Amino acid sequence: MKKMLTLMIALAMTVTLAACGSGEREASGDAPAASDASSDDGSDASANGTSEDASDAASSADGSSADSDLEYVKSKGTLVVGITDFEPMDYKEESGEWIGFDADMAKAFAKSIGVEAEFVEIDWDNKILELDGKTIDCVWNGMTLTDEVKSSMSCSNAYCNNAQIVIVPADKADQYQDTDSLSGLTFAVEAGSAGEEQVSALNLEYTSVKAQADALMEVAAGTSDAAVIDSLMAAAMVGEGTSYDSLAYTIGLNSEEYGVGFRKGSDLTQALNDFFAASYADGSMQQTAETYKVQAALIEQ
Repeated sequence: MKKMLTLMIALAMTVTLAACGSGEREASGDAPAASDASSDDGSDASANGTSEDASDAASSADGSSADSDLEYVKSKGTLVVGITDFEPMDYKEESGEWIGFDADMAKAFAKSIGVEAEFVEIDWDNKILELDGKTIDCVWNGMTLTDEVKSSMSCSNAYCNNAQIVIVPADKADQYQDTDSLSGLTFAVEAGSAGEEQVSALNLEYTSVKAQADALMEVAAGTSDAAVIDSLMAAAMVGEGTSYDSLAYTIGLNSEEYGVGFRKGSDLTQALNDFFAASYADGSMQQTAETYKVQAALIEQ
């Protein structure tokens, strides 16, 4: 009886151990299967492919290759030019068409790369935001190459000399012939312009307006004592025989140069520099400058 009991206990222990061993083998056998499944379904490759597809889709969505602003402009067929009303560089004739030295040169450049120029009036103070947001493709509007502009945009070679000029009523012009005499005057200046930078540096009181043309209107209306605008605009719009014959320009506050601004890293910059060089060499740039009487300010390319 004792032998039988001992045998039954030993048999039960053998069965139990066998069952445990079988369970362990099944559990350990499942792990490689799961690993194989993970490897076989190509999940890593799929993840990478999804990332690449998303990147390609993003490039397609903004209509450009990440490497070429020129190709982006060509793909949409237009060069969108950010401007303000600024005679003799960009202004509208009676038909509503934008003309001026800058406008005509922009049209010629657009044609040279196989697209059309489209002009959009912008808030000058927001020109960098407009450019980076792709509302426009360039800023081409007698833009002074300030440190801020050069650090925020890819800029073309300088093409015109300029200065910031003080504008006052003609009958008071002889009173304001140096910077010391300007103290106490209230100025109108274009927001975000080189003119605003100059009056701010001199600690003069000023009001910011949307465009340089508005600054002239402020002085003509008597709501501001003086304005600071670009010398090229002053030559075209101020003095005898102009739209503002009751105003006069007096002293210059600085000397500066104009350039065209594109997005940082844009290959349109080199394309424009090449166009400038070619148009200067063949004389077409000078002819356009003579049309708008800015030939004396032109810089050799």
